[in-house]
Amino acid sequence: MTDQPDLTPEPGVIVVYSDIWCSFAHITIRRLHAARERLGLYGKVWFDLRAFPLELLNDAPSPRTGTDSEVARMAILEPSAGWRLWQAKDWLYPSTTLPALEAVQAAKAQSLRAAEQLDLALRRAFWAESKCISNRKVILDAAASTGAVDVAELTEALDDGRARRDLSDQAALSRTDRIVCSPHLFLPDGTDHPNPGITSRWEGRYGVGYPVVESDDPKVVEDLLQRSAP
Repeated sequence: MTDQPDLTPEPGVIVVYSDIWCSFAHITIRRLHAARERLGLYGKVWFDLRAFPLELLNDAPSPRTGTDSEVARMAILEPSAGWRLWQAKDWLYPSTTLPALEAVQAAKAQSLRAAEQLDLALRRAFWAESKCISNRKVILDAAASTGAVDVAELTEALDDGRARRDLSDQAALSRTDRIVCSPHLFLPDGTDHPNPGITSRWEGRYGVGYPVVESDDPKVVEDLLQRSAP
């Protein structure tokens, strides 16, 4: 058996595997940012965002019926993350998140902060603003809105595909049992935490049924942040 890679980051970094399509990741990312500010750890703990591309793992795009079924139930857990049932035309619903995930990896070459801010902007664009994050202009507009991303540099990176190898490698690792779900966090102390603080199940098939949250402890992410600080 091939040895599994060590995903333990250096002190001051939390590795986060996730997809922008994932409502559970949307909650966890929001909680991480909010708790980091609340604990005074901004600038001391950063998030190394990596892709868990659900469409490649499922061999199909995420259906709109699936994300729509999640909005009302998941928004209750973290309303401040920003949620809305899809409001744009049906044909504008994104058929893929791969360009957006690639853009986040490309922004990471600028800084972890740039990647964090682009990731937040893309999540907001999809979940709260009903924007097609498959579209290049939407991605670049999101980057410009952050004030943290060099848009010209990001444009060049998307043109030459320099982050695509990273995205492919992360997708390959996501197919193994090393990454359990979106989100899955890896800490400097060597521990890892899938979907931290939340346990859930699905009632019916995805896209037909709905998620049932069995327990939720928002304060779990505070402990993870404090344990990750240098």
